[in-house]
This record gives sequence, structure tokens and C-alpha cells, in this order.
Amino acid sequence: MNEIDEIRRNFLIKALTSGLFAAGAMGLPVPVWAMGRIPDELPAGKSIYKLEGDVKVDNMPANLDTNITTGSVIETGVSGKIIFVVGKDAFILRESSKLEMSGGELVVSSFRLITGKLLSVFGQRQNNQSLRLNTVTATVGIRGTGVYLEAEPEQTYICTCYGKADLASLTDAQSRETVVTEHHDAPRYILANAPVGRKIIAAPVINHTDEELELIESLVGRDVPFALSGGYDSLRNTNY
Repeated sequence: MNEIDEIRRNFLIKALTSGLFAAGAMGLPVPVWAMGRIPDELPAGKSIYKLEGDVKVDNMPANLDTNITTGSVIETGVSGKIIFVVGKDAFILRESSKLEMSGGELVVSSFRLITGKLLSVFGQRQNNQSLRLNTVTATVGIRGTGVYLEAEPEQTYICTCYGKADLASLTDAQSRETVVTEHHDAPRYILANAPVGRKIIAAPVINHTDEELELIESLVGRDVPFALSGGYDSLRNTNY
């Protein structure tokens, strides 16, 4: 184990408390997994890594053996949370959320976050095809990246944690932006009621962590494209 791995392991062990998510530094949610050990890739045929509280898949109560397909609908109640995998994509869906997916037999081609909060990482599509994420106010086209979304009736929050994303308002063709980031460099709000051409505005980094990204990337056999030092103070100067 190298020095960075040892620092990270010690940090996660100190953060460990009961439950799926614990309160971390500055009150942000920290995913809790086996004593700081980054998990192995989820076995073939298994969809769910962790779940807590009220979670439904395709309108049925979910358990660790529930299969999530490329056309599933996942809903969480006020205390519900789920970490799951579909193909080479992995997700953390937080409480009071609803996510609809559509696609082919093995690969999801689009997602619709009706409401709630979603952290996701995506594998590359064949022929570098783009993947579409939709909310009530926004549409996002991505090509292999990590993204955090919060969907509300009046606004969408999106942080392109790393990679490239094409952002657009659903109600204003003039409000468009392409962002390319390496480490949470360009979070945005996409507003429903702002003036024409000004519906996309800068936002802070909120409600998601590098440790969570590392967790879900590991479930699909990948690493995050940046080094973790094991402490929140090292991630960004503000908002973490």
C-alpha cells in the first residue's frame, strides 16, 4: 500500500459510522463502505451494491438481489438511498428521487431525472456516441464522464465532475454551453425563469464528494482520473 492509499484508508476509517451514508467534514454526506477498503468491481449479474430505506425498482420494493435493467425506473423515498450499476455506468441516487432510464439490451442511451439528486459515472459508448441526461429544465449530452445532478421544478444543478458535457435549456435555444473539466471546474445552474440567453449560470460545488466518485467508479472497474489525498481540505478551497 502506497502513502496516498494509506492516508485515504485512515481518513475513511475515521469517517466510518453506522449506516450507508455518514455525515462527513462540513456536514457533507460520505459513503460508508467496508472499513475504508475500495470495493471490487460488482459481479456480473448483480445490480445493487447498497441500499437503504424506501427504494423501488419498476414499482416494486427493491432488495440487494433486484435486477436493474436499461429500461428501469428507480424511486427513493424520504429516507431512501441506493448505489447501483447498469452495464458500465454506476450511480448513487439519493433520497426523494425518481430516475427513468431507456436504451438497448445492454447500454442505456438516455436518463430522465424527474426529481431528486443523482451522482453518476459513465463508460464510453460504441462509436463515441453521446449519452443524454434530461431534467424538467435541462438537457445534457455527455461522452464518458462523471456528473452530479439535482433536479427541481425551477432549476437544474449540474456539476461535470470530469469530462465533457453539452448543457442546454429546454425552454431557451440561446442558453447553451459546452464545458470540459478535470476536477469540478464548472458547476452550473440551469434556470427555468431567467431571461433569454441567460438561463445557465455559474454555481458552487455542492453535495457530492470525490470519495463517492471513487466508490462508484470502482464498482465498474475504473479509477477516478485524479489523485485522492484522503482529506476534504485538499479537494477544493471552498464549498467542501
